[in-house]
Amino acid sequence: MDIKEVKITEVGPRDGFQSEKTILKTEDKIDVINNLIEAGFPRIEVSSFVSPKAIPQLADAAIILDNVKRNSNTTLAALVPNAKGALRAVAAKLDEIVVFLSASESHNKKNVNRSVQDSLTGFKEIADIAGKNNIPVQGDIATAFGCPFEGNISANKLADISKEYKLMGFKGVTLGDTTGMATPPVVIDAIHAIRDKVPDLEITLHFHNTRGVGLANVMTGLNEGITDYESCFGGMGGCPFAPNATGNICSEDLIYLLHEMGIKTGIDLDKIISIAKKVENLVGHKLPGQVMRAGHRLLSYSMDEVPTAVGA
Repeated sequence: MDIKEVKITEVGPRDGFQSEKTILKTEDKIDVINNLIEAGFPRIEVSSFVSPKAIPQLADAAIILDNVKRNSNTTLAALVPNAKGALRAVAAKLDEIVVFLSASESHNKKNVNRSVQDSLTGFKEIADIAGKNNIPVQGDIATAFGCPFEGNISANKLADISKEYKLMGFKGVTLGDTTGMATPPVVIDAIHAIRDKVPDLEITLHFHNTRGVGLANVMTGLNEGITDYESCFGGMGGCPFAPNATGNICSEDLIYLLHEMGIKTGIDLDKIISIAKKVENLVGHKLPGQVMRAGHRLLSYSMDEVPTAVGA
């Protein structure tokens, strides 16, 4: 491994907040995104242009984009499900469009009520709108490492979908571990299959920590030369259409790991820890992040703060 720098996308404002039952105030979301920009994230998934009826939590996507303090160093991306959403995204001056489908037919049916081929066909219209407005498109593949209904996903299928993305002019593919079923061997197979079929397509990895191996999968990705990852403050998130799914890998934990390895991210760890704690207060329940509680490895305390053992 000879990686010096990694690019991290913060997905919390979309993937994290959409899992919350309580609708957060728009001004609070804007404040969190502004804090993320100040912390140095190069890319943030700020929301989704889905129907407000489908996900009420994300109904304020356009308002958010109109009010955040944009920075030329940070790309603001959002999910776009269809042509109508793409037009809304263009009007909101979105920096980057993200389209998504599930690798498994059954999960795609549950998630967006379409076949995989129907989703791909719909993406062509989105790609046309994005192209006419000079907006890059990233193609996400959910359940890339396993489906709760169908089991293993063929690495060749991931490669085939990735090739379709490339033909539509997408800038890259994100492999989403929606169900937390990824393991190092599965991740390696997926990366190799895509590189064999579409060698010039940029790969991003998006892991969940459902079975506790999220960061182990990151280490696998690093060993394979992958430098783009997605994560969420506090380890929030999950998929309502994946049984027993839990949150994304935690941004603070990921950044801490990378910095300890001497890999640069350009992100201020103290600031993202502060953001995670702020979000925890906003949502009103404990988040699973660990570094947000423990702090830096060499964080020191006064001996007076710790009780002394009694007895021999």
